[in-house]
Amino acid sequence: QVQLVESGGGSVRPGESLGLSCVVLGSTFTFKSLGWYRQAPGRQRELVATITYSGSIQYGDFVKGRFTISGDNAKNSGYLQMNSLKPEDTAVYYCTADILTDDDYVHGRIDESTIIWGQGTQVTVSS
Repeated sequence: QVQLVESGGGSVRPGESLGLSCVVLGSTFTFKSLGWYRQAPGRQRELVATITYSGSIQYGDFVKGRFTISGDNAKNSGYLQMNSLKPEDTAVYYCTADILTDDDYVHGRIDESTIIWGQGTQVTVSS
């Protein structure tokens, strides 16, 4: 019953920006962590950025200050701001989250986790 839904993908020109969002649908207490991954045709899925509940952030080496990840536990959502997009950023972007469900929280299973993935949103950067 818990799922992630991404939105915000589209087609842009090099140098332009896009903002991607993902929302957790269903019953969940909070994010333990949120991540964005991407996969281009013929390539393996790679890490774009991750953020923990405490605010620890990691970015892929290719970002070089262009992307910003954020999370909003109150809204059960995450966001990825992508600036100065390049053609090589073209890929399907997936949001993933490690969540603590309401059921686990109520029963004191605070060390438990449920990892969920969205269906992906296409980002195309071309002139």
